[in-house]
Amino acid sequence: MRIAALRERAPGETRVALTPETVRKFAALGADVAVETGAGETAAIFDAAYEEAGAQVADAAAIVRDADIVLGIQAPDPALLSGAKAGAMVAAVFDPFARRDRVDAYAAAGYQALAMEFMPRITRAQSMDVLSSQSNLSGYKAVIAAADTYGRAFPMMMTAAGTVQAARVFVMGVGVAGLQAIATAKRLGAQVSATDVRSATKEQIKSLGAKPIFVEDVAGIEGEGSGGYATEMSEEYQQAQAKLVSEHIAKQDIVITTALIPGRAAPRLITDAQIASMKPGSVIFDLAVAQGGNVEGSQADELVVKHGVTLMGYANTPTTLAPDASALFARNLYNFLSAFWDKDAGAVTLDEEIGDAVRLTQGGKVVNERLAAQ
Repeated sequence: MRIAALRERAPGETRVALTPETVRKFAALGADVAVETGAGETAAIFDAAYEEAGAQVADAAAIVRDADIVLGIQAPDPALLSGAKAGAMVAAVFDPFARRDRVDAYAAAGYQALAMEFMPRITRAQSMDVLSSQSNLSGYKAVIAAADTYGRAFPMMMTAAGTVQAARVFVMGVGVAGLQAIATAKRLGAQVSATDVRSATKEQIKSLGAKPIFVEDVAGIEGEGSGGYATEMSEEYQQAQAKLVSEHIAKQDIVITTALIPGRAAPRLITDAQIASMKPGSVIFDLAVAQGGNVEGSQADELVVKHGVTLMGYANTPTTLAPDASALFARNLYNFLSAFWDKDAGAVTLDEEIGDAVRLTQGGKVVNERLAAQ
C-alpha cells in the first residue's frame, strides 16, 4: 500500500495533508509513505522531519508513481496524478458543488475521489470530520483577529485612572466555529452573546457562559437540518430574527458571523443598515466571506470600513494557523483510512454508510447521490 501526499498548489494554501506524526502511524500499519519535496514548509514542517519519520521525499512524479492513495488538503489537478494506480483513492476537500468540472475530470481519469467535506456527522465519524477540526480553529482565529483589529481591551479593567468596560461580542451561528468563538471571547474577558436558528443551541450557549439571543414569538421553527446543519428558515422567522438582531447588534463592539448552508451560498445575516447602526470602531468578522459572505459589503482578505465599522474575513481562515490546522487535518485523514484498513488484503475497504457518503467517483462515473441532480 503506497500513500502519497502532494504539495498544495492552490493560491494561499499553506496546509499539508500529511505530517511526520501520521507518516509514522501509516508506516506502523504497513504502508509505504511518500511526500513531495517542500510539501510541509509553509506549515513549518521541513523535508528532514518527514525523512526522519520514514517517508520518501521526492518530486511529484516520483511520489505518485504506483500510489494506491493520494492525500491532499484541496483536491489536486488530476494531471498531477499521472502514474498512480488505476482506481487510486484521492482523499481531500473537493468543493464538488462549485467545482463539478473537477469531479467529472476525476471520473474520466478513473480515480476514486473521496470528498472529506461530505463526511457524515455521525458519532463514529467525528474523528474523521475535517470541517469540524478546521472550523474549530477558524472560530478561535476569528476572535483573535477581530480583537487585534478592534484596538481596545477585551476584559473589564479597574484601574486608578478609571474602569475600562469589557468588550461586547456577538456570535451569529453556533456550530463548531461559533462555539469556539464564544469560548475564546469569554477567555479573553468579553461580554458574549450568541444566536442561531437552531433552538437546540441555547443550552450550548449557556454552558459556555454566554447569553442566548433568540426569537421567542415564532412557534414551530427549530432550524435543524440534516446532519446537524442549519437549514433555511421561513420568511416569518427571517423577519423576526432580523428585527431582534438589529436591536441587539447596535450595542455590540465585535460581531462574528459563521453561518453556512452546505452546497448553497452563505445566507445574508447583516445588512448595510445594520452596520450603520453600530458604534464607530466596531469590528465584524465574516467567517463565510469566501462563500458569498454573511455581511453586506465584506471582502475576502480585505479590511473594508463602512460607517466607521471595519468588516474583515479571510478567504481561507485555517491557513492562518497552518501548523495546527495541518496536524488536525492529517489526523482526520489517518482516522478515516485506518478505520477501514485491511492489512492482510493490503487495501482500504470503505463501508456503505461512510464510503457512499464521501465517494464522488468510481469506475469512471460520478456516483454520489448528492451530485446526481447537479
